[in-house]
Amino acid sequence: MDVKLIDRKLQIIMSMNKKTKIGVAEAFGTFVLVLGGCGSAVLAGDKIGFLGVSIAFGLSLLIMVYTIGPISGCHINPAVSIGLVVAKLIDAVLLPYYIGGQIVGGILGGLVLYMIASGKPGFDAAASGFASNGFAEHSPTGYGLLAAALTEIVLTAFLLFTIMGTTHPNYPVGFGGIPIGLMLVLIHLIGIPVTNTSVNPARSIGVALFQGGWAIQQLWAFIVFPVIGGIIGVFAYNFIKPTMEEI
Repeated sequence: MDVKLIDRKLQIIMSMNKKTKIGVAEAFGTFVLVLGGCGSAVLAGDKIGFLGVSIAFGLSLLIMVYTIGPISGCHINPAVSIGLVVAKLIDAVLLPYYIGGQIVGGILGGLVLYMIASGKPGFDAAASGFASNGFAEHSPTGYGLLAAALTEIVLTAFLLFTIMGTTHPNYPVGFGGIPIGLMLVLIHLIGIPVTNTSVNPARSIGVALFQGGWAIQQLWAFIVFPVIGGIIGVFAYNFIKPTMEEI
């Protein structure tokens, strides 16, 4: 019996198990984010306003950081995962599991939200917008493509900058979820009037598929701009981060 071969097979199985856990955790976390954040907008937006919706997104992320963080790191956002690969904080081999799980979770969140919302007579996902992201005539207050691009790029950079800062070895262990969640609240307070705030391609995909019209046509913007912003945020933080000698 080849002991080395058996050991190698065990390592492969353990590696696959880790990847599967990452995918499932990211799917669950993104599901919660979409149902919690977009759900608050679709089901209660007229009652709680965009402040309430912003808080719902931030709380969803904060809770998930402490729930699935030990399993996957709680990215629940393709722009975050890509940014952390660029930062060399996660292995690029894991990226398909992160992004695959996030997209599946986002779509499942959109599906469950659609099923709930459809229980009310007269509900129309296409007419309501279904918490989708848009620009020009589909911006909540009429902002054009350039404003949408700047908003999504800058706000996603804010998010990645915060994540990078709270994962630095000098940051107190166990407190990272609080500033990250609060940053997402701030991001939504700024971005909702402009684009309905994406900063997360999986969140945008999850609801756009059920809006079914203009949201799909404009979806490219809320995939491309957040990814660009995330990479910028990583480079910006790495430019100023303290070295271990400075700590």
